[in-house]
Amino acid sequence: MREQTPFKWRHFQPEIILLCVRWYLRYALRYRDLEEMMRERGLSVDHTTSSRWVQQYAPELEKRSRPHLKAINTSWRVDETSINVKKVWVSLSRAVDSEGNTIEFFFSPTRDAEAAKRFFLKALRSSARSASGECSMGEAETVSSLPTASQSAPRVINVDKNAASPKAIMELKAARSLPEEVELRQVKSLNHLIEQDHRAHQALDETWDGLLFLRDSK
Repeated sequence: MREQTPFKWRHFQPEIILLCVRWYLRYALRYRDLEEMMRERGLSVDHTTSSRWVQQYAPELEKRSRPHLKAINTSWRVDETSINVKKVWVSLSRAVDSEGNTIEFFFSPTRDAEAAKRFFLKALRSSARSASGECSMGEAETVSSLPTASQSAPRVINVDKNAASPKAIMELKAARSLPEEVELRQVKSLNHLIEQDHRAHQALDETWDGLLFLRDSK
């Protein structure tokens, strides 16, 4: 991140800022927890300062790290759950591959076909970026640099019994946003992987995921 000097005029060193942002995104910490942890290390970092750092740098970290994540395979597991974000119950849709690698997640105030379509389109874009592997740190993404829909689409999508997902997939195929040959499955046992993984997200409160919910629900 140094080539674009994103830390210019900051009072603290970049290493301190990135450490706080990473801890906040990785662990179930509050901003006041970070304030206390920094104080124990001899640094006075107000909790509001940490909050501004997360809002400023988390989107950039997410954008720059995504091209370097492990490539996903073509067998997707999709599931939805309800989760409390900032004292508001919302629907969290998540997709992982058969090895448990995260493909994408999406927050929505509703659990209907329109929300499912938005989630699948977002997951397809993430899959395209993963398949291309061409976006370097700070490099702008172009349409021509991404694989086509048929190249980046999954071979099979396994969903739960929610009727919104099959309807969304049917509409995406009709619009040719998803290849017709993509197989849809509703096998409950295949989704045990992602259902177990949901447990790590049940206590979500004021985290970066909450900020993503605000962004995606616009």
